[in-house]
Amino acid sequence: MLLAFDVGNTNIVLGVFKEETLIQSWRMETYNSRSADEYGVIISQLFAFEGLDVKDVNDVIISTVVPSVVFTIQHLSMKYFHRKAMVVGPGIKTGLVLKYDNPSQVGSDRVVNAVAALAKYGGPLVIIDLGTATTFCAVTEKWEYLGGSIAPGLKISSDALFEKTAKLPRVELEIPSHTICRNTTESMQSGLVLGHMGMIEYLTDRMKAELARYSKGDRPVRVIATGGMASMMAKGIQCIDFVDRMLTLDGLHYIYEKNKSLGPNRDVPPGEHLITELDQ
Repeated sequence: MLLAFDVGNTNIVLGVFKEETLIQSWRMETYNSRSADEYGVIISQLFAFEGLDVKDVNDVIISTVVPSVVFTIQHLSMKYFHRKAMVVGPGIKTGLVLKYDNPSQVGSDRVVNAVAALAKYGGPLVIIDLGTATTFCAVTEKWEYLGGSIAPGLKISSDALFEKTAKLPRVELEIPSHTICRNTTESMQSGLVLGHMGMIEYLTDRMKAELARYSKGDRPVRVIATGGMASMMAKGIQCIDFVDRMLTLDGLHYIYEKNKSLGPNRDVPPGEHLITELDQ
């Protein structure tokens, strides 16, 4: 089995693949200070609850936007699964042609999402990831990653409004029934949630128009949404064609299959899980 880690700023999403099938997935909060052993205990308990055996995991792949956590997960992989984890980054084959000014600045989550979306839906595409940040990525049918936009996520905006004002409360992120609201809670929900929807529609329309100029085929630009807030956002706007909550995990599986023959020294014998690089 393959264990895939999508390490985000707020949550870690992990999934287990048996051959081509995602058989189970979980979400846990990201803690920079949590040790490899703590993660190991939690994952062992999650496996046991679902009737899975950690001994059946024969490889691990990681995508992370939190550099401080990657060494912890690598340590976890070597100690509990006896494998040096594959990390999405320089040297990993993805099939994408990165047109970014500095390709190293493209987050691994955006690369993984683009690979999965193109493999599953074909291009051209706009991919929206509604997580801690809301990111927009444009890709062509030729697997060219053109770039995109990055905006504060809905939860970040809500937290900032609460923390930077004296009298505004913290509110649940729900779609209000009106735009013109008669109480503070619904007024904030209107500005936050409906305002985020408006931003998504505007940026998506602009990106689709620009992307159409790069695309040489006859296929229209389609929009794929993923991330924790995707389902709620899709209820209120028309520009999203597909919501795919497991897009990043699927992308990790695709990238693993493309690279699994690399790295002949990735086996780690039991008891040899500690390495100098992680202990410094």
